[in-house]
Amino acid sequence: MASQFVPASEVNVLESPEDVLTTLGADGKRKWIYPTPSRGNYEKRRRILGWALIALFVALPIVHINGRPAVLLDVASREFTFFGFTFFPTDTFLLMIFGIALLTGIVLLTALWGRVWCGWACPQTVYLEFVYRPIERVIEGKEHVRKRRDAGPWNLDKIWRKALKMSIYVVISVALAHVFVSYFTSWGRLIHWMTGPPTEHWGVFVLMAGTAGLVLFNFAFFREQMCTITCPYARMQSVLMDEDSTIVSYDFNRGEPRGRGKERGELGDCVDCFACVRTCPTGIDIRDGLQMECVACTQCIDACDDIMDKVGKPRGLIRYTSENELEGIPSRKARPRTIVYVGLLLALSTIFTIAIAGRQAYDVNVGRATGAPFTELPDGTIANRLRFRVRNQTPEATSFSISVVEPTSAELRIVGTQPVELGSDQMKRLESWVVVPKTAFGGASQVTTTFILSFSDGVEQKVSFTLLGPSR
Repeated sequence: MASQFVPASEVNVLESPEDVLTTLGADGKRKWIYPTPSRGNYEKRRRILGWALIALFVALPIVHINGRPAVLLDVASREFTFFGFTFFPTDTFLLMIFGIALLTGIVLLTALWGRVWCGWACPQTVYLEFVYRPIERVIEGKEHVRKRRDAGPWNLDKIWRKALKMSIYVVISVALAHVFVSYFTSWGRLIHWMTGPPTEHWGVFVLMAGTAGLVLFNFAFFREQMCTITCPYARMQSVLMDEDSTIVSYDFNRGEPRGRGKERGELGDCVDCFACVRTCPTGIDIRDGLQMECVACTQCIDACDDIMDKVGKPRGLIRYTSENELEGIPSRKARPRTIVYVGLLLALSTIFTIAIAGRQAYDVNVGRATGAPFTELPDGTIANRLRFRVRNQTPEATSFSISVVEPTSAELRIVGTQPVELGSDQMKRLESWVVVPKTAFGGASQVTTTFILSFSDGVEQKVSFTLLGPSR
């Protein structure tokens, strides 16, 4: 006889209909969970990847490429560096294309493989599952022991274990806070601040203390609620995924009706052992179907595979699959939405590559200084006050000088001396006066002038600007 489908409502592990989340009661109180780690093939792969990612997360602001950190999000200076490329405020178009491409990539990744990022690569999951929770298990013991101790009175055994755990958590949280802030300040600058007298950089010490406190609160207390309550990505998955998206799911047709006992008769393969529920880091029952709280960490797959091995059943009762595959419909990777996403991503990548390749080594802008548009000097010549803004977009220091080539009768008077020194990624503004005889306007009120900026590496850039003069 074919197995009978059991509605999700009949196997819901929530304690009451008023409960919304497995970790949050109807009264809003936190329900602490104690997930049991499940060792298996997926867990081994995730652990290897997790520690590799931790090394990468720490290294990105430390390792330098072309003289700058691999990743630096210097919001104060409005400079953003990614693997050797630095984007400045003048690169608005490039930043826009980069942002849209990144968002498109996330949408494509989710449409194809669901929440694989959440379970395998998100720093929240990586640090919680491979740093904080392992330390907790070493100090406080297995899950059932911790649960019983937490429910009991405060005694010496409970106090010293909690104190030791929190002390280690504080040290790790402070270290992670420094790593996080270094993404926005650079590691060298942060070390200089933190090794100097606190009175000189008291604001930085306050910032670091606040950041470390937030990291500690997140990983020591808030934990899975960051994924189930705060993170907007969980809410977005319902519109980013479809029936062909890869998900971690329970096979209802094979597992139902579930039950225990040696004489299983017409029961499905699920022995109702709750191993998948006990191991879930967000406390859900994967047998209830796809849920917002599922982060696709595959812990339930390893737990179920281990049980299937013990009862002599094939693995894969819980597995990577799709809703269509569960219904017996072949799953497709290439479908209208993914084709559109890939096409859009390729188009954006092409535009971005062309724009990057065509970006000049030096960004030059000339504008009119504030004040009167022009000044008529006693000798009858017309002076326009201009401001040159020159940014060095290369990793090497340079110097430059400015000259005027058109009209030939024009004279450029720079405030300061030439050549002007310009460091790597540095920007300077130069005040100048351009003086032309009144005859250069030819009876009009405007005349176009052309400047040449000559850099020490041999690069020359031309820039034109319209000078104003009297209308008569």
